[in-house]
Amino acid sequence: MRKVAVVGIGMTPFGELWDMSLRSLGIEAGLNAMVDAGLSSDEIDALYVGNMSSGRFLGQEHIAAMISDQAGFTRRNLPAIRVEAGEASGALAFREAFLSVAAEIHDVVIVGGAEKMTDVSDAMAQEIFAASVDQEWESFFGATVPSLYAMMARRHMLEYGTTREQMAEVPVNGHRNAAKNPNAHFRNQITVDAVIGSGPVATPLGVLDCAPVSDGASAVVLAPLEIAKRMTDRPVMIAGSGTATDSISLHHRKTLSGIPATTIASRLAYKRSGLSAKHIDIAEVHDNYSISGIMAVEDLGFVPRGQGGPAFQEGRFSADGEIPINLSGGLKAQGQPLGAIGIAQVVEVVRQLRGEGGERQVGNPEVGLTQCVGGTGGTCVVHVLKVV
Repeated sequence: MRKVAVVGIGMTPFGELWDMSLRSLGIEAGLNAMVDAGLSSDEIDALYVGNMSSGRFLGQEHIAAMISDQAGFTRRNLPAIRVEAGEASGALAFREAFLSVAAEIHDVVIVGGAEKMTDVSDAMAQEIFAASVDQEWESFFGATVPSLYAMMARRHMLEYGTTREQMAEVPVNGHRNAAKNPNAHFRNQITVDAVIGSGPVATPLGVLDCAPVSDGASAVVLAPLEIAKRMTDRPVMIAGSGTATDSISLHHRKTLSGIPATTIASRLAYKRSGLSAKHIDIAEVHDNYSISGIMAVEDLGFVPRGQGGPAFQEGRFSADGEIPINLSGGLKAQGQPLGAIGIAQVVEVVRQLRGEGGERQVGNPEVGLTQCVGGTGGTCVVHVLKVV
């Protein structure tokens, strides 16, 4: 298999984008990525799209063909493939696009993720969110996604002594970074006291522990590394990729205090990259709830089990810490348009590795990681990216 690099990145703002449709969001992000790559549509061989639930949010299926048509790719009848894996849809679409280039099926591909979520009520949005967990054994009996993560938080607190204050540090860190991100849904900083005092959602989680409902899109262009080296003097290669699945229902899991799929996916990505957790300079992790960020840094091997909470509290994952986490603001503050999450994570890591992070640039990182989760851990996709 040949080596593959990211040669273009683009995204829209994330937030409540009332004046933009799913089509316009996808096209804007894709055009930004192609402009960044310095390529035209005639040089693209295939389109991959990550989207979780446009059929329920908008009543529109066949999304990949629709976006391809709007982008002008259908005049060349290019293949357009939609990928769905809950909130990990974009991350898995990125992986499939990467594999197609690595296997020499395609040369230059564009992969985008998009979701238009604010056109329905909050209640309906939460119902659609819940489609990524077990409908028969969880949702039917009244379990919501926040309540399931709250169960995981409670178990983590019981097993490891994780405190409410430690969990609150995760959204505080995200908002601190998002304050410097012009594309973020929320650019306000918050405090630990504000998180703890926010309205209850599912104990111990409050409103400020939970990522928002967002609209938005992100996109990247991939090409063989030899082509990328001719396009830039700082190409970013996909050094490793791993994905794993698990039961989508919590009652079948081996543990509630971690996400086994993350552990397995990350080990696969590390092995294929020839690197390990100690080599990671920056990371974008799936922090849809405060406990998610804590479990992520443990599952990824950044800290031992039970040490995620203290590590966040000590500032080890802040912008000036050992491994800066979620410099974009993460899902909590940059936003959570489901299909776009995994690709937006790649966009931020590539920006940092290129040295184009603007106000939030941290030093001169060389290796970055992304971790994206579907549901409560039924799917996880991890990528390791490296400057070459």
